Amino acid sequence: MAKLHGFFLQFLILPSFCESNDQLTQATPLSPGNMLISRGGVFALGFFSPTNSNKSLYLGIWYHSIPERKPTVVWVANRDSPISNASSVKLTVTNSSEMVLFDSEGRTIWMAVNTTTTGGAGAVATLLDSGNFVLRLPSGTDIIWQSIDHPTDTILPNTRFLLSYKAQVFGRIVAWKGPDDPSSGDFSFGIDPSSNLQLFIWNGSLPYKRPTVVNEVSVSGGTYQSNATSIMSQYLFYRGDKFYYTYTVSDGSPYTRILLDYGGNLSLLSWNNTTLSWTVASETPKGCDLYASCGPFGYCDVAAAPTCRCPDGFELVDSLNLSRGCKRKEGLRCGKENYFTTMPDMKVPDKFLHIRNRSFDQCASECARNCSCVAYAYANLSNIGTMGDTSRCLVWTGDRIDTEKASSPENLYIRLGESPGMHVPGFQHVHPILIYFPGSNICA
Repeated sequence: MAKLHGFFLQFLILPSFCESNDQLTQATPLSPGNMLISRGGVFALGFFSPTNSNKSLYLGIWYHSIPERKPTVVWVANRDSPISNASSVKLTVTNSSEMVLFDSEGRTIWMAVNTTTTGGAGAVATLLDSGNFVLRLPSGTDIIWQSIDHPTDTILPNTRFLLSYKAQVFGRIVAWKGPDDPSSGDFSFGIDPSSNLQLFIWNGSLPYKRPTVVNEVSVSGGTYQSNATSIMSQYLFYRGDKFYYTYTVSDGSPYTRILLDYGGNLSLLSWNNTTLSWTVASETPKGCDLYASCGPFGYCDVAAAPTCRCPDGFELVDSLNLSRGCKRKEGLRCGKENYFTTMPDMKVPDKFLHIRNRSFDQCASECARNCSCVAYAYANLSNIGTMGDTSRCLVWTGDRIDTEKASSPENLYIRLGESPGMHVPGFQHVHPILIYFPGSNICA
């Protein structure tokens, strides 16, 4: 028991007799041994060391109201600049309305910079019950800086995760390096910089998993329901030139968080008050969901046991090595009439060309008249609140990579060679694509 007690003190550095509140001001800096606690007691901000043998000190936010043996940290300020000596460390608001973490020698370890045009002294930092740490000017309305704009490995409910700004990548969550190492790990999650239309999990600079293709629209709808009272809904939306992701949970739901762990898994976690532990409500699917695991032209069928399959008109290159993908049974011949077959319920492939402002017929024609086009997909967005273009036409001119048959309303139209036994299937209306959270039951 003494050993466990020592661990607790090392992790939180938490003398229970110290006073704490939810605000940090220039007159009240924060030092090891003190905490900020959000007004409703949900979150705490303070200093911690992940293990009792690790002398590295971090400034972070964790759940204060959960009776855990090892508190769950949801945000770390100095994750790549740990402090080795806790003596005289302090977090303070400066007279220029910036927030600075100083080490024992007065060196700046971490800083929340005032990027607004508004200056002046007297800023106040407040820890909210949402888990957001906000630095405001004395008026209380102008936000200088907030922690949700600089996430670590976690997305909390009702907080906005900035995916891109002016079509350029902005936000990513980055996994811890290990279970007790908050420093930046190998895995990250965010939007694809080449298209601004896809969400990726990266392993370093290489694609690791590709959860979905998204729409440049303001969308809502689609839920995950864990029980009769707990519902989680996801949203993608624009605010000016900024593209955000957020999610909400219904009133009375347990604590919920989205976590990218050090193994590269993106999970929706829910707190269980009975077992006093986090349970996985949904996570990135297992099996053949790793990027391009079924090879060119192959697709992962996750309906039952995940397995690699070939579309109609294709066959395996190597039945002993499914990662080599599929090949055509009959080659395409330019100048000859070709046919398209429909693959319903698909997560469409990577490496597409996005053509704007097209109707369904125009999108189909765009592919049909281009001899190098091998597939297309279309989404009608006119009924779900678009920001500009009311359609989304995607075409493919090379290998189709990373395709999956899943619970998605997306149709993929694949070009096949000329064959007397083939016919043109009736083109059906394509429903708007929905955001697919990694996991079989979550859409938004």
